[in-house]
Amino acid sequence: MKKILLAAMAGCIVSAAVAQQKQKLFNGKDLTGWTIHGTEKWYVKKGELVCESGPDKQYGYLSTNKNYKNFVLTLEFKQEADGNSGVFFRSSIPEGVKISGWQAEVAPLNHHTGGIYESYGRGWLIQPKPEDEQYLKPGEWNTYQLKVVGDEVTTWLNGHQMITLKDAKIGEGTGFIALQIHDGGGIKVRWRNIEIEEYGAQE
Repeated sequence: MKKILLAAMAGCIVSAAVAQQKQKLFNGKDLTGWTIHGTEKWYVKKGELVCESGPDKQYGYLSTNKNYKNFVLTLEFKQEADGNSGVFFRSSIPEGVKISGWQAEVAPLNHHTGGIYESYGRGWLIQPKPEDEQYLKPGEWNTYQLKVVGDEVTTWLNGHQMITLKDAKIGEGTGFIALQIHDGGGIKVRWRNIEIEEYGAQE
């Protein structure tokens, strides 16, 4: 009887772990669950999250209030104007708006969307192959997926794998997810359907 009970309990634990489904990071109404860093504009319009250059024309970030270690992040973006942005992971902003971490690039055509850049560190760690740049659809909605598990990072753009990278420093990293707006002014990017599926010790 005890063995049956233990097996049943174990089954419940496994079920609970498997039941960890995708969660919405953006509710389509407001910025609940997020924090603005800097003076650039972040707002919600018609169910979409919009980032836009402000009068200071500086870098700006919108970070999750929660840290995420191992996950698959899926979202859609549409670039307007310049469209230079990005998705940071395992990142932090210890002071001011100088971010520490890694960025999955979102940029205009032929500027390495899907590549991985280490801000204020080693710079570009990997860029997509030139022939893969064509998978970006300027001015249209693009589906972007970022998988970060352990020391391995993979990105997909509109269903096409852009890069895969193993890096020990990334493996040691911790922190939040953040959307970026590049400095220079004249930038506007729309985001929607931001969802995350976590992995961890519970799996």
